[in-house]
Amino acid sequence: MLAVHSSPVGELGTQDTGGMSVYMRELARELGKLGHRADVFTRRRDPAETESVRMFENVRLLRLQAGTNGELHKLALCPHLGEFCRELERFRAREGIRYDIIHSHYWLSGLVGSWLRDRWGAPHVILFHTLGALKNAIIEPEPGLRMTHEKRLACSCDRVVATTAREKGYLVRAYGTSPENIGVVPCGVDLDLFRPEDKEKARQRLGFDPEDPLVLFVGRLAPLKGIDRLLAAVGLLQHRCRLRLVIIGGSGGDTPETRRLEALSEKLGIREQVVFLGRIEHGELPPYYNACDVLVLPSHYESFGLVALEALACGTPVVATRVGAMPELVQEGKTGYLAADGSPWSISRAIESVLHGRLSLSADGIRATVLSYGWARIASGVEREYRIALGLRGLRRGQGQGKGESGGEGEAFLAPAARGCSAPPCRRELV
Repeated sequence: MLAVHSSPVGELGTQDTGGMSVYMRELARELGKLGHRADVFTRRRDPAETESVRMFENVRLLRLQAGTNGELHKLALCPHLGEFCRELERFRAREGIRYDIIHSHYWLSGLVGSWLRDRWGAPHVILFHTLGALKNAIIEPEPGLRMTHEKRLACSCDRVVATTAREKGYLVRAYGTSPENIGVVPCGVDLDLFRPEDKEKARQRLGFDPEDPLVLFVGRLAPLKGIDRLLAAVGLLQHRCRLRLVIIGGSGGDTPETRRLEALSEKLGIREQVVFLGRIEHGELPPYYNACDVLVLPSHYESFGLVALEALACGTPVVATRVGAMPELVQEGKTGYLAADGSPWSISRAIESVLHGRLSLSADGIRATVLSYGWARIASGVEREYRIALGLRGLRRGQGQGKGESGGEGEAFLAPAARGCSAPPCRRELV
């Protein structure tokens, strides 16, 4: 597995570390349980970090040098992908390992995976997690370089995994990916960790008033997450003077985005109703889901929306915009509501409906709707996609289309990427 820019053991809720990290970590854990051996490669951020760490049974985390130490913006990593390739190949040669599958997470990792695919002759599977073309069309401007390489990867990888049928359709329409080459496997949830518990006890444990209506947001503090319109929605519910909005995510403390959201809360006249808790460890989230009356996912864009799945597994209703897997996960009037148009008004109406107790299912009933999303089942679905990719790769080799060790396709693919990022090309003779 390749995760160049975001470590599966990074601090969730901070910049570039969110649902993708959870996905990689839990998928690797389950693949290890199935008896597969998995090496997860990410970028080393601190020279004091150990190169190799045992994550789970049969799973290692490998940290490789790529550029300067410390945090780097995703695009700033482009010039260092060649170095990452060389470090990875040195490790592989030193260990004497032959990898059967390359699974890239995000487009930057995909560039590395594409080169390795042609060097090793192993099939390359990619999961984009987010799509630049879709983000670009909605709210966040994305560089053309990203779209160019996503399109190439979407059409050249042996298998593309999408987490929703909607994402599959967009890959076909926007990038021209063959629908036969896309497998749909949703995200999963740890059903042992995320489960219903007594609301009153959860509130007591966390110090929340048992009488206050509590609305919860969990996620990165980024414009794409739609926190602005959630704050505006709470401003429309001022007749509920005891209502509290609990915001979990971000680095906490005096950060620019936290200050901006606090200022917006002040402007809307709801500053006393909003609690910014900063980052909470993933394993400590269940009491917050259980203490609150509703989780709100007000995002402009989500590839899936993992936090909604976690809330539902705890039996907590969800109010969400029509993004990612929300139309499939949120059952109207049963497990929550979809905001009609994503406006603050529609979000506030949906929250009000939950607080009025209009849902027909209990906490256990809400949880029952997502029991099929356990990570063991998701890992089996991804394993099936690996087997399809292995079969297709073997077929293409038989037809003379696989270049393997002798081909130059990976070099031809990565060289333009390197030039576009002002990076030296990642060529075999440099390894």
